[in-house]
Amino acid sequence: MKSPLPVRDGVNATRLRLPHEGPWETAMDYMMHRWGHIDPQGITDRFDAGEIVGEGGVPLDRTTPLTAHTFIWYYRSLPPEVRMPVEINILHQDEHLLVVDKPHFLPTTPGGTYIQESALVRLRNLLNLPELIPMHRLDRMTAGVLLFSTNPDTRGKYQVLFEKRQVQKEYECVAAIKPAGGLNTPDFPVVVRNRMVKSRTYLLAEVVDGEPNTETRIELMDTHDDGTPPARGLYRLEPHTGKTHQLRVHMASLGLGIMHDAFYPDLLDKAPDDYSKPLQLLARGINFVDPISKQPVEYRSELQLSEFPPTK
Repeated sequence: MKSPLPVRDGVNATRLRLPHEGPWETAMDYMMHRWGHIDPQGITDRFDAGEIVGEGGVPLDRTTPLTAHTFIWYYRSLPPEVRMPVEINILHQDEHLLVVDKPHFLPTTPGGTYIQESALVRLRNLLNLPELIPMHRLDRMTAGVLLFSTNPDTRGKYQVLFEKRQVQKEYECVAAIKPAGGLNTPDFPVVVRNRMVKSRTYLLAEVVDGEPNTETRIELMDTHDDGTPPARGLYRLEPHTGKTHQLRVHMASLGLGIMHDAFYPDLLDKAPDDYSKPLQLLARGINFVDPISKQPVEYRSELQLSEFPPTK
């Protein structure tokens, strides 16, 4: 359902579904029930200013009955954010696509404490493209090639490519050469297949028994030993599925946890971001047959993983 409110400061208006019934007589009563403990005066001010709207952009006031609208839209009050010391590099832009190198630490989309400090909001504001939408996502801690749609009229053609897995992705990571935990060194290249689910207790993924729903081909491309443990390997990762944290879990399952991974194989205590030690995982490239030009295209990251010497 399209929002009747435009994007403001790069951020979409929030949509809230109102209940059909309950102990609340008005929409404002329900809003106070949900959010009044956080900002009661802000909610009242929004209703008085006509900044909360229903279907068709009709402004609500304090007396609007609960049942007058099914959905309402409003702009959230956003806390100030400290700008991260990372930048986005634009790799390609045309009337259909925007391709960027997303840096480590910057989330793809707004969420939690990261609103303005997300790739989507930064780029909407920088390029004055309020209808910009990501075609896929990278974890906040993963850097590399990220595609956005710039044209709502052709967006569906690119979405179909991702839905039908007609997009090939290539990642690189840095990890130790010798597996931890007494595991044997794999005979590369190796294909890892297992069944992954999100943990019920934390935002982690875990491997469980059952039919595999993930697959990654892993190849050791190069090694480096400068005398500072551990001796490191540069690995190419080719995922054939796209589960959350799949690559991190698959490397950890080999005893080769990705360098500076605070989740796998061991969950470390939450700490402030250390910009000098980014997760050594990079979305190196992406390729597909462009649905508009009908020609094969490939986009490659220009970033380098800091824990491995630049390749010649």
